[in-house]
Amino acid sequence: MKSSDASIRNFDFLLVDGYNIIHDWELLSTLADISLEFARDALINMLANYQGFKDIGIIIVFDAHKIRHGHEKVLHHGNVAIVYTQEFETADAYIERTVQNLTDKAKPYRIAVATSDSLEQVVVMAKGAIRLSAADFLAEIETTEAEIRRKIAAARPVKNNQLLDNLDPAMARWLEAARLKKEL
Repeated sequence: MKSSDASIRNFDFLLVDGYNIIHDWELLSTLADISLEFARDALINMLANYQGFKDIGIIIVFDAHKIRHGHEKVLHHGNVAIVYTQEFETADAYIERTVQNLTDKAKPYRIAVATSDSLEQVVVMAKGAIRLSAADFLAEIETTEAEIRRKIAAARPVKNNQLLDNLDPAMARWLEAARLKKEL
């Protein structure tokens, strides 16, 4: 089995090379042409939704190495960590260091890295992480979104979403009996 074929469910953490994914996914790339901030927000929102469903740790890393006097900044959107690297640090360097830190523990974490940078894929695989290309990751996101839609549709009441449609049978009988006594 190729590493990119592995299901993301088997991992504790997913590290995402933010700008690499933005520029590789057509929807986000088109949005980035209009506003890079909008594209970042769209990616963050997609991954927050994904994280909520999969319940894994997600760290999105954005390069800030060209920003003068930039300091590393970590923000949170729900349970997703968003990292802006410090001046002179690339997202690749941050990801490699984080993979190393998470796999060097007595009980190492299972980690996946989403990037289409082939050199970065080789480096993180050498450090013990599984790689997901941007295309594989997009397919995973789309599959998960379809699964979320199916679960929502299955949970939707068949009838008109009235109170009696959503009660357990014993409570429904009790309420119906109470309603009938009142009408008499």
